[in-house]
Amino acid sequence: MRAADATGLVIRDFGLEPMTSTWARMREFTDQRSVTDSDEIWFGQHPPVFTLGLAGDVAHILDAGDIEVVQTDRGGQVTYHGPGQLICYVLLDLRRRGLDIRRLVETLERAVIESVSDFGIEAYPRRDAPGVYVSDKKLAAIGLRIRHGCSYHGLALNVAMDLSPYAQINPCGFPGLDVTQLSDLCDVNDIAEVRPAFERALIRCLDG
Repeated sequence: MRAADATGLVIRDFGLEPMTSTWARMREFTDQRSVTDSDEIWFGQHPPVFTLGLAGDVAHILDAGDIEVVQTDRGGQVTYHGPGQLICYVLLDLRRRGLDIRRLVETLERAVIESVSDFGIEAYPRRDAPGVYVSDKKLAAIGLRIRHGCSYHGLALNVAMDLSPYAQINPCGFPGLDVTQLSDLCDVNDIAEVRPAFERALIRCLDG
């Protein structure tokens, strides 16, 4: 953990942890935080898991196989998390930062786009399907929850992972949607190469 910096952010790394454990701590943090508590950004990875959004349709899980399925309270449909994917959870007081959920989504998208440009990747958002894409393939998924004016959950950026479980679902509720990862697009093969660039971009975008 790093203490709050000039931007009022505390940065934490939860390592490799089951999604349900991190989710429980996010809810607890959000429910107990006061207006004077610093905002926090949590980085880490999850063991293999399919997660459904609050209104997610289980029909978009074509074949779960032996992968755990968790119904969460974020927005969106179904996605996959696994080792080699950079998870970033944003626990922010939106009122204090003057953000609404649309602007927060756009901020997260912009941070991904700016950070991957450091590796020569030209990425873009889609208004009809939040997230970040490269050549019509999804690189990063976004799902958020707003509670008591504060956000939790966040984004998942595919870095260097086994993408095959995505064939077992309709990613984000879109049949046939292809996904990609940085290791297939450039020479990046380690989250440790990506996180510093993304962290800097996210702080810059939140500050701007």
